[in-house]
Amino acid sequence: MNEPKIAQKAPFAVPVEAGQTYYWCSCGLSQKQPFCDGAHKGSAFTPTPFKAATTGKTWFCGCKHSKTGATCDGSHKQL
Repeated sequence: MNEPKIAQKAPFAVPVEAGQTYYWCSCGLSQKQPFCDGAHKGSAFTPTPFKAATTGKTWFCGCKHSKTGATCDGSHKQL
């Protein structure tokens, strides 16, 4: 698997807590989107850590093509 699986062509809006680290699924195979459940094992993909700076809603990338890592940058609009 060289390309990530597109989990959805829209971001995931998730409430986060300041100081907490979340592990975003970069492969798209996780059943716990947008977070990693270990489904990447055996591939070149690894989860991407995201440490929340503030408490509130964060828009995590669902298409797995964001150039900003775990957060949505609108790349899904080009797919």
